Amino acid sequence: MDIEEIRELAGKFSPEQIEGCITQQIETGENICLRDESTEKVVNELSKAQFVRELIAQGIDMPDAIRELARRIRRVQKGFE
Repeated sequence: MDIEEIRELAGKFSPEQIEGCITQQIETGENICLRDESTEKVVNELSKAQFVRELIAQGIDMPDAIRELARRIRRVQKGFE
Protein backbone atom coordinates (compact mmCIF):
# COMPACT_ATOMS: atom_id res chain seq x y z
CA MET A 1 0.00 0.00 0.00
CA ASP A 2 1.48 3.33 -1.06
CA ILE A 3 0.34 5.66 1.73
CA GLU A 4 1.69 8.81 0.10
CA GLU A 5 -0.13 8.06 -3.15
CA ILE A 6 -3.39 7.35 -1.32
CA ARG A 7 -2.99 10.55 0.74
CA GLU A 8 -2.40 12.58 -2.43
CA LEU A 9 -5.37 11.08 -4.29
CA ALA A 10 -7.70 11.49 -1.30
CA GLY A 11 -6.67 15.11 -0.93
CA LYS A 12 -6.95 15.95 -4.59
CA PHE A 13 -10.20 14.26 -5.66
CA SER A 14 -13.72 13.95 -4.23
CA PRO A 15 -15.22 10.49 -3.61
CA GLU A 16 -17.37 10.97 -6.71
CA GLN A 17 -14.37 11.86 -8.87
CA ILE A 18 -12.47 8.83 -7.62
CA GLU A 19 -15.47 6.60 -8.33
CA GLY A 20 -15.56 8.04 -11.84
CA CYS A 21 -11.87 7.26 -12.29
CA ILE A 22 -12.41 3.67 -11.11
CA THR A 23 -15.26 3.24 -13.58
CA GLN A 24 -13.26 4.81 -16.39
CA GLN A 25 -10.25 2.58 -15.63
CA ILE A 26 -12.37 -0.56 -15.70
CA GLU A 27 -14.16 0.44 -18.90
CA THR A 28 -11.28 1.94 -20.91
CA GLY A 29 -8.06 0.99 -19.13
CA GLU A 30 -7.26 4.68 -18.48
CA ASN A 31 -8.33 7.43 -16.10
CA ILE A 32 -7.36 10.97 -15.12
CA CYS A 33 -6.65 10.27 -11.43
CA LEU A 34 -3.82 7.73 -11.58
CA ARG A 35 -1.79 6.58 -14.57
CA ASP A 36 1.10 4.36 -15.60
CA GLU A 37 0.05 1.31 -13.61
CA SER A 38 -1.79 -1.94 -14.27
CA THR A 39 -5.58 -1.74 -14.09
CA GLU A 40 -5.57 -3.94 -10.99
CA LYS A 41 -3.16 -1.64 -9.13
CA VAL A 42 -4.99 1.50 -10.24
CA VAL A 43 -8.38 0.23 -9.10
CA ASN A 44 -6.86 -1.01 -5.84
CA GLU A 45 -5.19 2.32 -5.02
CA LEU A 46 -8.19 4.40 -6.11
CA SER A 47 -10.51 2.28 -3.97
CA LYS A 48 -8.33 2.88 -0.93
CA ALA A 49 -8.19 6.60 -1.68
CA GLN A 50 -11.96 6.71 -2.08
CA PHE A 51 -12.44 5.04 1.32
CA VAL A 52 -10.08 7.56 2.96
CA ARG A 53 -11.78 10.48 1.19
CA GLU A 54 -15.21 9.33 2.35
CA LEU A 55 -13.98 9.22 5.95
CA ILE A 56 -12.57 12.73 5.56
CA ALA A 57 -15.96 13.89 4.23
CA GLN A 58 -17.48 12.51 7.46
CA GLY A 59 -15.19 14.76 9.50
CA ILE A 60 -12.32 12.38 10.25
CA ASP A 61 -8.87 13.89 9.72
CA MET A 62 -6.49 12.43 7.14
CA PRO A 63 -4.11 10.59 9.53
CA ASP A 64 -6.99 8.91 11.36
CA ALA A 65 -8.67 7.98 8.07
CA ILE A 66 -5.47 6.33 6.85
CA ARG A 67 -5.09 4.49 10.16
CA GLU A 68 -8.65 3.21 9.81
CA LEU A 69 -7.88 1.99 6.29
CA ALA A 70 -4.80 0.17 7.58
CA ARG A 71 -6.80 -1.41 10.42
CA ARG A 72 -9.41 -2.70 8.01
CA ILE A 73 -6.81 -4.07 5.61
CA ARG A 74 -5.08 -5.91 8.48
CA ARG A 75 -8.45 -7.30 9.64
CA VAL A 76 -9.17 -8.68 6.17
CA GLN A 77 -5.66 -10.10 5.78
CA LYS A 78 -5.90 -11.76 9.18
CA GLY A 79 -9.06 -13.52 8.04
CA PHE A 80 -7.10 -15.20 5.24
CA GLU A 81 -4.45 -16.65 7.55
